[in-house]
Amino acid sequence: MKHPKELSILDYTYPLPEARIAAFPLAERDASKLLIYDQGTITTDTYRQLADYIPEDSLLVFNNTKVVEARLLFQKSTGGVIEVFCLEPHEQYADITRAMLQQGKVYWQCLVGGASKWKPGQVLEKRISYNGKEIILQAAYIEKRAGCFIIELSWTPSSLSFAEILHAAGAIPLPPYIKRKAEESDNERYQTVYAKHDGSVAAPTAGLHFTEQLFQSLKEKNIRHDYVTLHVGAGTFKPVMAEKMDEHDMHAEWIDVSRSFIETLLKSLSGNIITIGTTSLRTMESLYWIGRKAASGELRVTSMEITQWEAYERKDKDITADVSLSALLEWMKANKLERLVTKTQILIAPGYQFQIINGLITNFHQPQSSLLLLVAALIGNDWRKVYNYAMENEFRFLSYGDGSLLWRAVDRLKG
Repeated sequence: MKHPKELSILDYTYPLPEARIAAFPLAERDASKLLIYDQGTITTDTYRQLADYIPEDSLLVFNNTKVVEARLLFQKSTGGVIEVFCLEPHEQYADITRAMLQQGKVYWQCLVGGASKWKPGQVLEKRISYNGKEIILQAAYIEKRAGCFIIELSWTPSSLSFAEILHAAGAIPLPPYIKRKAEESDNERYQTVYAKHDGSVAAPTAGLHFTEQLFQSLKEKNIRHDYVTLHVGAGTFKPVMAEKMDEHDMHAEWIDVSRSFIETLLKSLSGNIITIGTTSLRTMESLYWIGRKAASGELRVTSMEITQWEAYERKDKDITADVSLSALLEWMKANKLERLVTKTQILIAPGYQFQIINGLITNFHQPQSSLLLLVAALIGNDWRKVYNYAMENEFRFLSYGDGSLLWRAVDRLKG
């Protein structure tokens, strides 16, 4: 097996006509089609029947991040419009949650549409009505960096948090491949029913299919579920432009996991663990590598991040998932941490050895994307079989499209 650095993204492509990209969600979330892949066999159903394909006492892991209204439109006095797309907090903030709670003023890394018309030091202003009060929001151009701008956003009343400001003044950022403007309905539908923690600029789309009725049917079969938080950045849409993966800079994203969740995960290792979405999967596998650092005595509160190639290049002794998670729990207890908040840049591609998860529920991903590499790592070359089947059987693709349940090759434990 090649080192993933040597992989060519051109080997992970397929034709995707624009007509197959879902521009709108179905009227009912759980009516979406579900492709089930199990040891080379493919069947089709809908999400409503998901419980029929999950063994009893499995653990489903969801990402409960919440999409924020990250698109801010400012009109200049000359009439021109400048769009400020809020990507992630300035590095002065310890994590996204604290940045979202800032009052009065915040510094943010942003993309700027119409940046050539906005000069450093020039202040843009937007006035809106919110809960019967007038809000004045100002944006000041501070610095240009590679790939983003640093923008100072300030507002009155200063008692409001930045999260409240975005809810009041911003718009939901639909993915770039959905060629339409966001509508009022997207505020609800481009959000999971269990979304809780503000911080994402893109939805964890595998979860968009879940309803309260679907959760009830899973519960009736004794299929358990729990939550982690990974705040999805715009980097999830970043195409792989490099010829070899060695030259691709994988995007980093914030994860937030409670100690009680890790305890649940440790107790569930003997059964099936299925992640809902690639974000939950990246979080689960990152926990193993953080725990491995704890087991080797090198984990520090100030350096918990998992880098892009770390999973392939560590020189310490391999350990099992239960040893890793146990070491991580002991380390958190010793450091009096109830939550693990850090960044992960992990790139999961063919050649990766999965440590924790057995299955993945996910939508269909873009050609030549890092997410398609993750699917190929999970089910091998059968990813082509799955995508060809989906194309031939009228599945809808990408964020508002249909999805799949993919069991890891030769790894299903029960049922």
